[in-house]
Amino acid sequence: MTYLAKPKLHHPTLQTNKVGYTRRDYEGPVSTLCAGCGHDSISAAIIQACWELDIEPHRVAKLSGIGCSSKTPTYFLGASHGFNTVHGRMPSVLTGANLANRDLLYLGVSGDGDSASIGLGQFANAMRRGVNMAYIVENNGVYGLTKGQFSATADRGSKSKKGIINTDNPIDLVGIALQLGATYVARSFSGDKAQLVPLIKGALAHGGAAFIDVISPCVTFNNHSGSTKSYEHIRQNNEAVSVIDFYTPGHEITAEYSPGTVIDVEQHDGSTLRLRKLHEDYDPTDRYAAMSYMNAHAARGEVVTGLLYVDALPTDLHTSLNTSGHPLNSLGVEQLCPGAQALDKINAALR
Repeated sequence: MTYLAKPKLHHPTLQTNKVGYTRRDYEGPVSTLCAGCGHDSISAAIIQACWELDIEPHRVAKLSGIGCSSKTPTYFLGASHGFNTVHGRMPSVLTGANLANRDLLYLGVSGDGDSASIGLGQFANAMRRGVNMAYIVENNGVYGLTKGQFSATADRGSKSKKGIINTDNPIDLVGIALQLGATYVARSFSGDKAQLVPLIKGALAHGGAAFIDVISPCVTFNNHSGSTKSYEHIRQNNEAVSVIDFYTPGHEITAEYSPGTVIDVEQHDGSTLRLRKLHEDYDPTDRYAAMSYMNAHAARGEVVTGLLYVDALPTDLHTSLNTSGHPLNSLGVEQLCPGAQALDKINAALR
C-alpha cells in the first residue's frame, strides 16, 4: 500500500490543546480513498474530537477489520497504537487488548460489511459484554472494495448503481446494539460534522460499550438516485432527535426550579447560563422508547440521527469480570503465579 506523507513542519502559530498538541498531531498520512468519500469526513471528525478532548495520542488504541472503512485508521491518529485485524474479527481482538491493558482508550472502526455480515456475531457479543470501547461503523450499504454489491445494511427496495433492486431485509445495527445492552447508542451522518464530533467525544468519554452508526455515502458505488444511503437521500430524510454538544466533566452544577420558570446558573468558566425549563418530548435514557421512536420514523422513510440512548451509569466488562484494578500486562510473576497452595485452594473450590 502506498502512503502519501504530509509535511512534518507545522506553522508556529497553530493552536495547541491543553496537552500541547495541535490538530495536525492527530492526523495520519494523506487518504487514498475516493475523493468525496464519507469515510474521510468521519476521520476528520475523530481527529477533531480527540484534539478537543485533549487526549494524548499514545493513550489511544485503534483497531479495525477489513474494508474501505477499516483502512481509515491509517489516516488519523498516526502516533497511536493500531492493529488491523482479519475480516469481522476486530471486536474480539479489541476485547483481548482491553482486558490486558485497561488504561488505554479503545476505538474500534468497522464497516457495514465487516460488522453486519461476517462479523455480526462478534459485534453482538461486544455489545452484550459491555466492552469499554467507542465502536464506530462507517455504513455505506455496499461492499466498496469488491465493486458495489449490496451489504447486509442495504435497505429493502434500494437500487444499486447497475439498477438491481435489493430484495433482502436490512440488518439494523442500532437496533441490535439497543437490544443487547449497549449503554451509549447513536446514529449520525458523515456530512453533519456539527452533530458527529460531539457524539464521538461522548462515546470516547462514556466508560462503557458505546456504538455510533454513521451513514457514510460511497461516492463511487452508492451515491446515485434510488440509493437510500446517498448524500441527497440522507440530507432529505435526516430526522435529528436532539441538538448535541459535549462538555468535559467538572464539579457538579445543580439547579432546582419549576417548569415554565427561568433561572441563571453560573458555569465553570464564569459565564452565566439562563435556563428556562421546558418539556422535552424525547428521553434518551429510555431504551425501549428509543427503539420504538427509531422504528416509527424508519417506517416513514426517515433516518433518525443524534444520541438515541445513553446510560449515565454504565458498567463494562472489567466490572462484570471483577478484574484487577491494574492492567493485566503490568502484573508481575508474584501476582500471576501465587504458588501451589493458592492453586490447590482454587481447584478445591471447583470440585
